[in-house]
Amino acid sequence: MNISLKGKNALVGGSSKGIGEAIARQLAESGASVTLMARSEERMQAIVEEMDTSQGQKHQYLVVDFSDFETYKSTISTFFEHNTIDILVNNTQGPEGGGALEKNVEDYQKAFDLLFKSVVFTTELALKYMQKNQWGRIINIASISVKEPLNYLALSNTIRAAVVTWAKSLAYDVAKDGITVNSTLTGYFDTDRIAQLNAKKAEKLGISPDEVRANMEEQVPVKRIGDPKEYGYLVAFLASEQAAFITGTNIPIDGGLLKSL
Repeated sequence: MNISLKGKNALVGGSSKGIGEAIARQLAESGASVTLMARSEERMQAIVEEMDTSQGQKHQYLVVDFSDFETYKSTISTFFEHNTIDILVNNTQGPEGGGALEKNVEDYQKAFDLLFKSVVFTTELALKYMQKNQWGRIINIASISVKEPLNYLALSNTIRAAVVTWAKSLAYDVAKDGITVNSTLTGYFDTDRIAQLNAKKAEKLGISPDEVRANMEEQVPVKRIGDPKEYGYLVAFLASEQAAFITGTNIPIDGGLLKSL
């Protein structure tokens, strides 16, 4: 099967590193013109210069801060005044870790703005062109914690669950327009985010980050954590014409970690 996204325009959030970067690079390799979106202009500029342009793609980047919703709202609105998007990958940095008793209502509000409001607002803007064109792909990067909450990620557990239920509702409404809406449920991947969470967990448990990582790998049936490139392969497929009959789903990518159905 040859996945071709030639002629498609993609917008990928959180794409200056980790999973977002891997997704952006894979979409470019599949032929899409990609707009990276994150905080680090220097890093995104370097990635754009390295990305595949063998199929005539034109890549660009947009500097945003998802944690400042009002400024983000203005920036992304201006972007859509001059750009159209066929493939939207909703991905942001995660909120701070911590259990339910460590968080207050203000923490939940900030997480809501970061993980939910930014996703819904960006999608609303992207949908205008997708519906006019009768084709679109919306892919939300979520977490396995929406099925099996992780007690040290109370904010993420809560708000990402809201994202996937919203996405399920949206999928029903836009299916007639040739638009699919799917969410991917992220397991353990080799990213800076995992390293940071492991360091915090190691400090709390009084063990080394290497021990935390080893314990994490042992939990996964395939006995390793994921390579971000593997994430890119899944998203490229969901963005393709071959995935036109897949919508309203929550797809775990976790090496078999989830025990629930």
